[in-house]
Amino acid sequence: MSSIHEQAMNYVYQQVLQRLLGYFDRAERTALQLLIQRLIVAAGGIEQIGRYTVLVAFSGGKDSAYTIAFLRAAQLSIAGRSPTSFSLRIATMRHAGMTSAVMDNIHRCYSALFLHDDPRVELLVVDHQYVQRFERDLPFSTAGREQNRSDMLLSGHLTAGDGRTTFCNSCYLGMAEFLGRAACWGKGVDVVLSGDSLKEQKHYATWIMRLAQRTGQPVVDWRKQNFNTALETIENVGRAYYRELHGEDSQPADLMARPLGYPNKAIVPKFLSVADLIGCRAEEHWALLTGFLGFRFDDLSFSFSESDCANPMLMAHMRGLKAEFVQGREYSEGIAEYLQLAKTLMRRKQMPQRLVDQALAAYDDAQKLEERRALATSYAQEAFGMNEAQLVCLLFAPFVDGGAELDSFLRRCHPGMLVALADLHKALSGQAAPEQVVQWLIDISGLSIKGLQNLYGKPRVDFNDERSIIARVRASDPDKRQIMTVDPETGHTISEVISGR
Repeated sequence: MSSIHEQAMNYVYQQVLQRLLGYFDRAERTALQLLIQRLIVAAGGIEQIGRYTVLVAFSGGKDSAYTIAFLRAAQLSIAGRSPTSFSLRIATMRHAGMTSAVMDNIHRCYSALFLHDDPRVELLVVDHQYVQRFERDLPFSTAGREQNRSDMLLSGHLTAGDGRTTFCNSCYLGMAEFLGRAACWGKGVDVVLSGDSLKEQKHYATWIMRLAQRTGQPVVDWRKQNFNTALETIENVGRAYYRELHGEDSQPADLMARPLGYPNKAIVPKFLSVADLIGCRAEEHWALLTGFLGFRFDDLSFSFSESDCANPMLMAHMRGLKAEFVQGREYSEGIAEYLQLAKTLMRRKQMPQRLVDQALAAYDDAQKLEERRALATSYAQEAFGMNEAQLVCLLFAPFVDGGAELDSFLRRCHPGMLVALADLHKALSGQAAPEQVVQWLIDISGLSIKGLQNLYGKPRVDFNDERSIIARVRASDPDKRQIMTVDPETGHTISEVISGR
């Protein structure tokens, strides 16, 4: 880089810093100085800061966008008073729930902060087993898409479409692999920075250690674990989950070859929490998020998803489908129930009222409801390769427990196939059956015949079963939101789970 170009870029970076500081109030500026001091101390002094690399995960959501902006302000502030500053590695975990709108938010955030061409910044995407440089239009890998689809189908059928289990658990447990790959890439990192509150960290640690104990792992105080041992603990829980989900002989091949540990640096990365310095209430940072970073709330996400593995609009759609096909009610009734729960959650999370109103208004008449249904159907096809008939099939869970619900599923949705009921059971149990019957099973479920036979030999997940790791992952998940409501059919109180961060 020529000296003239370097001077020009330094001028641009200082302009970015000044714009950022213009959005910070006095408390935020004070917190920024405290963050700078914390990073300098962690690096071993200002003389070492130029050799210090910080890793932070970026989901593409509003809270993590603010965290990235805050870290960028720290990096540029140090650069303005010292010959060097720390390096920043920003990594995004790619999964089926990450829509083009989320990728656009990430791109706009990076562009506003002038991160793309800064040699002190690495922008990465971790997609299944691959680590790549971030690109706005980077396609989701075939392997990653197929793994997400398989996990979603199997967990969905085993739980009759339980929202959290169907869409979130595999992705949530995959965070260990994501962080490991992001940290090990290239020359590695010195610290993994977290914006989660101490309360959230404690809940997550308690959740993992309980699950680890159930899988037979020795339980060690989480505070005494380093980066390697923490990742290994989470990974072992994930392995147990996949063994139950896929079966001992049919779990994904890459599970047995995932890289654990941290081989690229002599010093294992440390964790650094900055939750006490970074506040993430959208209303307080509205101008920064939407005016400077170009953040746009994803129309698919009810405005409260941090691009989580679940898509709230798709979860609402499945609630509507369950009402219509499984319970014999109206599609709109299921949607209304989900919206009531979503409204409660958004208010609990202190979302701006205009966002709450915007999310609910998208369903406030029959035409809009049909438009949202079409949009959800399109998204399910794009993200998971599933049509509406396959989603309905999943909600009935007709293949588990030796096909216990197969007869009722056919009577409700496909009465013309009742004549082939015996052949369907033969195909599912591994016996010879007509090719047309086998193909119908594949088409209606979206699963391979091997996957269907795997389900046929498994019981439906009982969330009260202490022996099931799938049940325990959901039951003790600290990130779920439980809201009490009343089942319209039985009048009994039930607990519904909505995913959102």
